Amino acid sequence: MLAEIGVASIDDLFASIPAEYQFKTDLNIPRQHGESEIIDRFRGYADNNANGYASFLGAGVYKHYKPVLIDTLVQRGEFLTSYTPYQPEISQGTLQAVYEFQTIVAEIFGLAIANASMYDGSTATAEAILMARRVANEEKTHSVLSAGLHPQYRTVCATYMAGLHSAAEEVLPVAALDEKTGRTTPAAVEAAIAGAKGPVACVVVQSPNYWGVIEDVAALAAVAHKHGALLVTVTTEPLSCGVLQPPGALGADIAIGEGLGLGFGPQLGGPGVGMFAARNEHLRAMPGRLVGETVDKDGHRGFVLTLATREQHIRREKATSNICTNTGLMALAFTIHLSLLGKRGFRELAELNLAKAEYAKKQLTALPGFSLKYSGPTYNEFALRVRGGDAAGIVEKLAGGGLFAGVPGTGIDGDTLLVAVTELHSRSDIDRLAKSLEEVTR
Repeated sequence: MLAEIGVASIDDLFASIPAEYQFKTDLNIPRQHGESEIIDRFRGYADNNANGYASFLGAGVYKHYKPVLIDTLVQRGEFLTSYTPYQPEISQGTLQAVYEFQTIVAEIFGLAIANASMYDGSTATAEAILMARRVANEEKTHSVLSAGLHPQYRTVCATYMAGLHSAAEEVLPVAALDEKTGRTTPAAVEAAIAGAKGPVACVVVQSPNYWGVIEDVAALAAVAHKHGALLVTVTTEPLSCGVLQPPGALGADIAIGEGLGLGFGPQLGGPGVGMFAARNEHLRAMPGRLVGETVDKDGHRGFVLTLATREQHIRREKATSNICTNTGLMALAFTIHLSLLGKRGFRELAELNLAKAEYAKKQLTALPGFSLKYSGPTYNEFALRVRGGDAAGIVEKLAGGGLFAGVPGTGIDGDTLLVAVTELHSRSDIDRLAKSLEEVTR
């Protein structure tokens, strides 16, 4: 390379850089290592990691078993090198993977159409609110959120809405949860709609909600539709759809989800998998992009980008969203995981999660001074009132021993521990949690 550009040495190449800006000392990095040396070093690092720990953390991010085959398949050239979907003749791998993802999401949620995925569940929820406004031709600008919606999701929605309304205008009134059941009641939604400072475009409810309680989606859909609003459902644990009726069958118009737990697993600070499905009549108002199936000139099956209603493709004022892409690798891993499970495996895994959570619920509520915060039915997560009332203190004490007991509540919920249980928890893990909670609260 130096010879080609007519320079004799590296020093000659950098001669034009003033001496005071040239780095003359050695870099503070180790010497180069051979492959076997590198492996030994990282094994040493691994030995420093926590071994034998058990984590019951959830609150919207769930850890499930990830088949090793996923890592192998996502690296196949058909997917790895087919990055852009804009040139279908060279991107069939990516396009087909997206098409299969859309099909799975539509089936899980019981709705006609799904897009190519979005950044994560929280931004997808905010985009659903904007979509509801578009469906109403911007004549309805307010939305009601259930208090059971993940608090971080509510914050993201408020951020989205902040640019559309004055700071003093409350555009996201909250429907309170029933103090006994932990459910969003139709009466609470009615009250929130009546108290809104403008016509309501949609009602947003999470099920299972932040506290793990399964909502009566059909009843809430009836209230929303009575007032001419759409019902948006949020599912942070899509595996629950393996045992519960899908949102579409219960009256949801738009269904949102977070698929991070299925495919890659928790990656805090990293990308998620925003699932987004809707009824067919609202197709043109959907954000993101959608892949469709077609045939080429020879009649062979193929896939193309069918709908991409964002500013890159059409006039700025006609764009439905500034969402620029989907997190394609995450969606691919999700698709592979669900394909490996199949419909039967999906249901069996969902039932296993439910059974283990119910066992944990029984063991923990049998402890002196411990009780359920809410009486409503739950899936694989539940809110536990702890003896002594200091959930955060309990979590901190047990973490030192390699046991992450759950997510503590804050403020008025400071006595509450949110416990998530999946198929990865053994009976001994759950029994260990029960014993540790009993000991630390004596």
